Amino acid sequence: MLVLSRKVNESIQIGDNVQITILETRKGNVRIGIAAPRDIQISRPEKAPKTLAPEVSTQEGPRENSKYSLSFGGSIS
Repeated sequence: MLVLSRKVNESIQIGDNVQITILETRKGNVRIGIAAPRDIQISRPEKAPKTLAPEVSTQEGPRENSKYSLSFGGSIS
């Protein structure tokens, strides 16, 4: 496991097309934003169902990049 320290508005790049940005930290929680192509599934392991169904989209056409915001308990040093 790679452990990194980041401050608010700093990012982590994963490969060529996934970027994670620290949006906010408060009261021991961290909010992150994830920019990734639509075909990359992003989920929280504690909320993921045992079997994953394909994502159904109501949007027309392909989506190049998307921003997701996840909130999780933890701390960044």
